Amino acid sequence: MNELVALLNRYATEYYTSDNPSVSDSEYDRLYRELVELETAYPDQVLADSPTHRVGGKILDGFEKYSHQYPLYSLQDAFSREELEAFDARVRKEVAHPTYIGELKIDGLSISLTYEKGILVAGATRGDGSVGENITENLKRVKDIPLILPEELDITVRGECYMPRASFDQVNQARQANGEPEFANPRNAAAGTLRQLDTAVVAKRNLATFLYQEASPSTRDSQEKVLKHLEQLGFVVNPKRILAENIDEIWNFIQEVGEERDNLLYDIDGVVIKVNDLAGQEELGFTVKAPKWAVAYKFPAEEKEAKLLSVDWTVGRTGVVTPTANLTPVQLAGTTVSRATLHNVDYIAEKISAKTTRLSYIRLEISSLPFYVW
Repeated sequence: MNELVALLNRYATEYYTSDNPSVSDSEYDRLYRELVELETAYPDQVLADSPTHRVGGKILDGFEKYSHQYPLYSLQDAFSREELEAFDARVRKEVAHPTYIGELKIDGLSISLTYEKGILVAGATRGDGSVGENITENLKRVKDIPLILPEELDITVRGECYMPRASFDQVNQARQANGEPEFANPRNAAAGTLRQLDTAVVAKRNLATFLYQEASPSTRDSQEKVLKHLEQLGFVVNPKRILAENIDEIWNFIQEVGEERDNLLYDIDGVVIKVNDLAGQEELGFTVKAPKWAVAYKFPAEEKEAKLLSVDWTVGRTGVVTPTANLTPVQLAGTTVSRATLHNVDYIAEKISAKTTRLSYIRLEISSLPFYVW
């Protein structure tokens, strides 16, 4: 059983994390079935890192509150180069010759993972930073989260759980076929999935993660070294990042990322800039709500105009009527949008004047899809 678990976990890492499988799906399935048979025969010998833990089937009663041992702070936002330069000036008053690290700001749900002696014992949402929700069972169904680490560490890490664009398209196609309302965007889909009480649903939706912080005290001396250590422990770390000597280099990175944004396999809404040196972070400290050593640059909302072709009206099982717009296809954040769920019918009626006979165009924004203009 030990050999089977180790082998299957290696194959899963090759497939889901490295994108370089060394065995066929049929061979993996054969070994997996063999493991299931052994675990059924010897249930008291099931290992903590068995891949069978990732398969759904457990119905949860609800989510308990989870008190974070280490607070998960929010970040102050910046929307212009001038605000980034102001951040740099504040840092340089306290830290001589700082270097920065720029990381992509993933548009997902912030999570915390706690390991004791290398075994995943708790996974939680950020919540208000002090208290979140315990979603351990659901996070065990996220295939790239390691259930056991290669070292017997006590460690708490923080990251983002998100739904890749390909998974989002698949989920919405299935919901459309079932007559269910489609998710507006991948972030909403990821958040809704992680709050599912049926873990089988979570397992099917193919969520993914990027880890970016050691919330517990780190033995590394820089953020870049923390990221490399997380990679060594088996976590997925986004390789798209930059070490910079000044805000000019950070700004060039932001422009580069903005141009590549549509071609990414996942949604982002900005770039997070941090002081790289952990001693410098310690010196700068925190405000009541946010670290003084980091800032989140937010991209402007992406807008596209689409022509409204028709509206479909769907009556749900509870009698709620949901209108769905059929649009001329447009590319928005790397996704082809041809349908959008409409809301606030009374508000729409108020906006249409007596002279207006039909709504002809819709403007879509990636930050709040959909947004309507008449």
